[in-house]
Amino acid sequence: MTLALDPMFRSAYRIIVKVFPLAFLIEVDSTGGVPVINFANAGNNCTTFNGTELLDCPQIQEDIKTCQSLGKTILLSFGGATYTGGGFSSEAAAEAGAELLWNTFGPVPTTNTSEVLRPFGDAVIDGFDLDFESTVSNTPAFANKLREYYAEDTSKQYYLTAAPQCVYPDAADNSMLDGTVYFDAVWVQFYNNYCGLQSFTPNTSMQDNFNFDRWDAWAHQTSKNPNVRIYLGVPASANAAGSGYEPVSDLTPIIDYCATFTSFGGVMMWDASEAYSNPGFISGVASALAGEPSATRVFPTIPPTVTPVPSGGQVSLPRFDCSMF
Repeated sequence: MTLALDPMFRSAYRIIVKVFPLAFLIEVDSTGGVPVINFANAGNNCTTFNGTELLDCPQIQEDIKTCQSLGKTILLSFGGATYTGGGFSSEAAAEAGAELLWNTFGPVPTTNTSEVLRPFGDAVIDGFDLDFESTVSNTPAFANKLREYYAEDTSKQYYLTAAPQCVYPDAADNSMLDGTVYFDAVWVQFYNNYCGLQSFTPNTSMQDNFNFDRWDAWAHQTSKNPNVRIYLGVPASANAAGSGYEPVSDLTPIIDYCATFTSFGGVMMWDASEAYSNPGFISGVASALAGEPSATRVFPTIPPTVTPVPSGGQVSLPRFDCSMF
């Protein structure tokens, strides 16, 4: 997150990167009955609330406000490769978890405020990203409860996203992706799998293993949100993933191919620190996106031909843009 405020990178981030998911929330109800977050070295300036493992991060609080003032969307990503919580024991526990996270990271509660520990103080995130990479239970109830809270606060727009692996169907997230949860966007991880970027075949519309077309079909045929955006998830450097990194010169034709699908939303990069260490990667991806015919098109909040689901609060993210963990 603080990379966005680095003087050397601030102007680039101001123009190019639209969404910053903060990774990761790794426990919902831990010591002291509060969540646990782990932002690696970005949490070095945080302290810990007494009697808990929950970080208190006033610098990140200010960073969130600064980024939001520049028009950036700040999400909190729940899960990650090291998450082992397994989801929730019941639907009731899932809904209770959603309430706890909403009070902790959403709008500042108006009652019993002294009882709520908030790592980001009065800064309010723009939504949650769900990045489960192992089997989880009762997550549709959790996600749908978050949607209910989104609808109750009409002061701002909130987003719900997911980060499945490219293998379809995604083993961890399929219970949410199978038409049960309304997602605004999915950041599909096209790396560390046989369907990753390395499997793309240039100069042909017929792909054997690279399966953006399958995710586009999911968007139109299965997704609860028929206007969901699919983002091409890429490693931001050769060190960011075990496989799937492609330099900008090789990534550009992949972006061109993905942009032929109407669900394409842009590019997601894992992660900010790797992009920081790979000069020219962000700007190169941005240039590739800028070359697409609809690069400046922004879709309306709710297309007139679509009836919003009862929970409300749905919106399509701009097409096309960069997002970065």
